[in-house]
Amino acid sequence: MNKRIMALVVAAALLAALGVAAAQGPIKIGISLSLSGDFSADGQGFQQGYQLWADQVNANGGLLGRQVQLDIVNDNSSPDQVQTNYQKLITVDKVPLVLGPFSTLLTKPASVVANRYGYAMVEGAGGAPSVFNRGLKNVFDVALPVINDLDSFTQYILSLPASERPKTVAYATNDDPFTQPQVERSRKLFEAAGLKTVSYQTYPSETTDYNPIADKIIQSKADLVVAGTFMPDIVAFVQRFRQQHYNPMGLIATAGPDLGSQFIQAVGGAQNAEGILVPNTWYPGADNPGNAAFVKAFIAKFGGKASDINGDAAEGYAAGQVLQAAVEKVGGLDNAKIITELHSGDTFKSILGDVTFNDVGENTAAKAYLFQWQNGQYLPVYPASAAAAPFEFPKPAWK
Repeated sequence: MNKRIMALVVAAALLAALGVAAAQGPIKIGISLSLSGDFSADGQGFQQGYQLWADQVNANGGLLGRQVQLDIVNDNSSPDQVQTNYQKLITVDKVPLVLGPFSTLLTKPASVVANRYGYAMVEGAGGAPSVFNRGLKNVFDVALPVINDLDSFTQYILSLPASERPKTVAYATNDDPFTQPQVERSRKLFEAAGLKTVSYQTYPSETTDYNPIADKIIQSKADLVVAGTFMPDIVAFVQRFRQQHYNPMGLIATAGPDLGSQFIQAVGGAQNAEGILVPNTWYPGADNPGNAAFVKAFIAKFGGKASDINGDAAEGYAAGQVLQAAVEKVGGLDNAKIITELHSGDTFKSILGDVTFNDVGENTAAKAYLFQWQNGQYLPVYPASAAAAPFEFPKPAWK
């Protein structure tokens, strides 16, 4: 009789546990992404990364034993829409957690909304100083602070012998809080080292005709071009430079060339990307925990090859990893506790490498790498400790 009673008690407990789990249901995570508009290529990359992270979590038993369900809405690359989206996700849809959008431009208003309701916002593409100088304590960027993005490029150029070093530089930057700070920092460092600025242009974010901007760069005959851009800008510059047979010694863009096959297709083939540079914190061959598995899973789900992977996908995946680690560390969905944990000084592992946040939410453990397109491959070329190929400098002539 005692055994029967015990069996009934155990069965009742299991049924009760299953009932609680069923009642709880999946954990919904709210996300606003640029699935259309100027940032659509980046937004779609983030969507892939977030979805792949959720797939991996669910395949391994879920988050806190519950399945993860992403509630992704389109902000059309609009700062106004991104605020509306997070307001609705938090107050109407009642999601217990959020992840960040793409770009500093959208992260700034999005994080204000999240902060209003006490939500932690882990993100991978809002790393400009203007995100972190507002006194908010709820926003955390897993990537390198963007003001340091071009440091690896600047260091390489200044390491060259004087006889091989460029003498003149042209700068063109989108009027965007992501692009401008890093371009301005690069200009100051180059000018301090004696490189002459022969053109400096800042153009509105809503620009659609980039030819006049490209023509001023061409007319400057600069040895080096530093472009604070996104995909549409740098693609237009490449097309114009090729058309006018302008071939600077070096051409670097702050964003665009890191979008894998999307960039190659946009410029008309790998031959048109040869030698183009971009800074980033991730590459397919990085020896970071879980990175090889991420690359394998990405190719299995979305196809292509490793060099086709949009770098934004890795940043989105890493943001998910860090949020997951914080949730599991505190053992629940209390955002106040999650924020405290993210500010604790703990180091979180991700496919971008180590992540340790300072008191404003910047990742102080992030490393800066420099990447170059060579023979259709997206390769790390600097620093030497991470280089998969020698740096192509000067840039080969357009084919």
